[in-house]
Amino acid sequence: MIKFTPIDTKHPAYSNIEQLWLSSFPPDERRECQSQRHNTDNNPLFSCYLIENIENSQSTFIGFITVWDMGDFIYLEHFATSPSVRNKGYGKQIMKKICELSPKTIILEVERPTDEISQRRIGFYQRCGFKLCLKDYIQPPYTPEGNSLPLYLMFIGTDSIDNSFEEIRNALYKTVYGVTK
Repeated sequence: MIKFTPIDTKHPAYSNIEQLWLSSFPPDERRECQSQRHNTDNNPLFSCYLIENIENSQSTFIGFITVWDMGDFIYLEHFATSPSVRNKGYGKQIMKKICELSPKTIILEVERPTDEISQRRIGFYQRCGFKLCLKDYIQPPYTPEGNSLPLYLMFIGTDSIDNSFEEIRNALYKTVYGVTK
């Protein structure tokens, strides 16, 4: 059974999550560790979830997901599974459970489909029920010296985000990245 546990930086598994986060996301796709820790411990809109598989009272570390409650929608910022459990079906189970738990529209960012890995990632989310929004979306840099990235948004829980795209983008820019358009 997949279990989500909201944690802070004092949780014994946080160091494992931080290492997985650092190894799974390049610098342009994440904030500095100190800022991430601050959000984890102090930002009421941000949650870091430890993901475990519980079977026969045994717990297996699966990975983590970070979530922003944006009011009208949920934004999944970072999601990674441990290399030791990849390609074993956990990703799909996790996405299914998140969708069951959230009555709101769920938004996430994906790389544009320019290579096999980005195409496979989009395909994974589509198989989980997410739809791809092809409107131009640029992820602002996480740090002053970082780069912005051309991405797409994906969504589930609504038929379309076309009419609310600018509102969603502006909310992400302001709340997650600290910039206004």
